[in-house]
Amino acid sequence: MNINPLESTAELIQASPSGAMALHEESTSEQLLLSMYNSVEASIFVVDVLENGDFRYVGLNPTHERWTGIRLEDLRGKTPEEILSPVDAANVRQHYSECVRCSKTICYEQCLQFQGIPSWWKTTLTPLRNSNSRIYRLIGTSKNITAIKQAEAGGIDAQREELKDAIAEQIHSGVELQIIINQTVKRIRSFLESDRVIVYRFQVDWSGIIIAESTVVAGTSLLGTNIKDACFREKYIERYKRGGIQVLEDIYAAGLHPCQIDLLASFQVKANVVVPILLKQDLWGLLIVHHCRSPRQWQQTEIDLLKQIATQLGIAVQQTELQQQIENLKAQFNSQMQLIFNYEAVVRRITEKIRDSLDETQLLQTVTQELAKVLKADSCQIEFYNNCCNVVIAYEYTTSKFPCQESSRQIADFPEIYQKLLQKEPLQFVQVVGVNPQAVMTLACPIFDAQRILGNLWLTRQTQEAFAEFEIQLVQQIANECAIAICQARLYKAAQAQVKELEKLKHLKKDFLRALSHELRTPITSISLAAQTLESVLQQEGVLEIELVPQLFGILQNECERESKLINDLLTLTYLEADIEPMTLIAIDLQTWLPSIVEPFRERIYCQQQQLSLSIAKELPSLQIDITDLERIITELLNNACKYTPGGEAIAVSAYLKADTVCLSVSNTGVEISSDELSRIFDPFYRIPKNDPWKYGGTGLGLALVKKMVKHLKATIDVESADNKTTFTIQF
Repeated sequence: MNINPLESTAELIQASPSGAMALHEESTSEQLLLSMYNSVEASIFVVDVLENGDFRYVGLNPTHERWTGIRLEDLRGKTPEEILSPVDAANVRQHYSECVRCSKTICYEQCLQFQGIPSWWKTTLTPLRNSNSRIYRLIGTSKNITAIKQAEAGGIDAQREELKDAIAEQIHSGVELQIIINQTVKRIRSFLESDRVIVYRFQVDWSGIIIAESTVVAGTSLLGTNIKDACFREKYIERYKRGGIQVLEDIYAAGLHPCQIDLLASFQVKANVVVPILLKQDLWGLLIVHHCRSPRQWQQTEIDLLKQIATQLGIAVQQTELQQQIENLKAQFNSQMQLIFNYEAVVRRITEKIRDSLDETQLLQTVTQELAKVLKADSCQIEFYNNCCNVVIAYEYTTSKFPCQESSRQIADFPEIYQKLLQKEPLQFVQVVGVNPQAVMTLACPIFDAQRILGNLWLTRQTQEAFAEFEIQLVQQIANECAIAICQARLYKAAQAQVKELEKLKHLKKDFLRALSHELRTPITSISLAAQTLESVLQQEGVLEIELVPQLFGILQNECERESKLINDLLTLTYLEADIEPMTLIAIDLQTWLPSIVEPFRERIYCQQQQLSLSIAKELPSLQIDITDLERIITELLNNACKYTPGGEAIAVSAYLKADTVCLSVSNTGVEISSDELSRIFDPFYRIPKNDPWKYGGTGLGLALVKKMVKHLKATIDVESADNKTTFTIQF
């Protein structure tokens, strides 16, 4: 909508209190502003100041209408509350009032919402006077600075996070509380560009003292000032306890009590923010920001930041108080430890004896004697529960004053005592003992482990003075050590028995395997010899000339050899699993030893139209190894490779060093094993399903033996199969 400058001028003349003549007599600045309505790219608005101090809008230029979406006819004659949101209207009215009160042009920035969209404006507000020198009108010129503010916000957010992180880092690093507070007020004042930041610490009577200050205000420092605010306890204490805050943009326009205005004015404060520092549910102090140059419109982000920092300071205070509590407890502990230092040295010696000994009788007898001497007891006993009805006194040290009168006790005779002991609670009481009855002080501490109560430790002293608390703790500590020692000794005894039993079983197993070896090999050997004898006899009789007979003898001989190998493999596998054969270690040089193992296979590989290569790295260290097992391993892997490698493919044997580890590998091409089968190839008797067992023969124990022998040599074996190639690698 376009506004005719002449019509706008006429309207303003009619709206003015003195008519056209009054306007003619006023300064030409107003006429100039009116003539620029349609030409400038700035938002211009006009506000009337009524006699009662209220404000009503008179007009606006097209640019203002275009930027805000508010039409002139919707604006004219209305108050800020009728156009803006309650919060925005209150802020705008505060600026209008400030301009009237100061009687001069003011500049400010503010965030307003138009049509639900927040935007930032930089406004210059100029007062106009009539012939009576009364300010009757305000002319405002605004510029939309939303884009600038958004750009600044990104940097401010980063600075805000950096500020919070710096404070948090100081708290977590254990810096002294006063240093944290001092650094915090400096950082806040610098970040907010305020005039003063203080931390106010409450006393018991709700007076307070300023314990930290950062200021650029000229004059006396407030640090250390003790403030008694008569209005505070009555109006604000409960509010701050609930986490409430105080935000004042202008102390004179906030409706404060005169005593509070006077207090703030004495500190040159024009605007402030007060945030409580809470320690759990208690009000510890206040974080206060003062603005002294002029009133200030506080942003919500600034208020939120102060809340977060106040929370961090509360954490720092709590951390400091906890640390102080720890220091106090530590001092008390050190004081108590000094009292029991001499006892503890002796107890440590007893504990060391308990832990060093596996002889239950010796160590527990030592405990009773040492403990009685340390605590100046006349008697010390250790008893064990025999069953649910009685206990047996197993160990005792006593003076001649109190000779042992009993070897066991019935639990039913002392129900109250044993009820507590069975609940793992120590107790002391006065009892009467001796031929000539005498009252003595008795202390009983239970001996228990994680599973059960084992028994009790008794001490008797010829006095009615109670055992001190630290003495009871020390006796219970010894009782706990006794429980460990008893369990340790009994476990050791049981372990020794098991070791002997295992040794016996090992010898029996070895004898059994030898007998089994003999019993299994003898029939096969007899069958083989009988077949050879029969073959010789039939040859003399000329029967071998019959074609079927030599074939049958061939089958018989082959099966005997196959059965013999199967028996040997099974026995070897059993011996390895039983681990009853010690290794015979010999130092071997792979450069000279390995070729002698590989060479016998060359003719076989040549006949099967396969290729063989041997690669041995130079400067390999010698191996301390059981040569028999290693030879069997290499032979089995080469047999396996020869058996499954198709004609025209290659077999390779390599020895090399990998990260100070000697590696031996046997690989063959033309064969690839699937991942499912790869995980089972070391299982006894496992055969790859697609391979024909009748074609390849064997016992199915070769790779199982290789795995066991490699483990026996304290080495490892891995197998990889991919890209039509399979590789077995042994690492020593």
